[in-house]
Amino acid sequence: MFLFLKFLLAHILGDFVFQPENWVKDKEEKKVKSVKLYFHIGIHALFLLLLLQFNLKEYWLGFLLIISSHYFIDVLKLFLQKKKTKRIWFFIDQILHIAILLLITLLYTNFSVSLTTFFTEKVLLMAVSLLAVTSVSSIIIKMIITQWNPENKKDDDDSLAKAGRYIGILERLFVFIFVITNHWEAIGFLLAAKSVFRFGDLTSSKDRKLTEYILIGTLLSFGFAVLLGVLYLYTLKFI
Repeated sequence: MFLFLKFLLAHILGDFVFQPENWVKDKEEKKVKSVKLYFHIGIHALFLLLLLQFNLKEYWLGFLLIISSHYFIDVLKLFLQKKKTKRIWFFIDQILHIAILLLITLLYTNFSVSLTTFFTEKVLLMAVSLLAVTSVSSIIIKMIITQWNPENKKDDDDSLAKAGRYIGILERLFVFIFVITNHWEAIGFLLAAKSVFRFGDLTSSKDRKLTEYILIGTLLSFGFAVLLGVLYLYTLKFI
């Protein structure tokens, strides 16, 4: 479990936290000729080495399998995905990556890994959960709701740049904290507060699509946070 959390943390950091959108676009345009693709693989290798504490004597095979498989899975997605199937290939890509991490973890189930002061199972579980609530959820929600994007932004729109994204991250963090601290009533208060602030957007706009778009995004955001909070508490019982 502990080794898998290390692999998963390295994956999340490399695939979600430290992969800018311009890198993704560059890879999609240039594919294997994209320098950003190799920067991306290098970032994964770096975080994997750090979390394995540079112990390649024991984990060299797993390290090579993870890095090489990540490269080939990414290249496969770049060549096979189309504009209409981009969302589907995103999920296929992530499922394949995580499946590889699970399989490689099984190779080392008989090895004992010494816990350090800074990298305990609970700390790594919390780190993975927080990254999933913030960065991972943001991208997944974006991939889901872009198919319904009302495209109603105006030139005189005075909304803050990327405000919606940061609001979503903050609300999911709050909901996650409320769930793991067993303050479920606070989630209702947060949802009501957001509804009050969003009321002007929903009533002033006569575009029904915008209203539905906001509601879907909100429900997905709260749903992911609640689900991850419950999964965190459930996993914590086995640590």
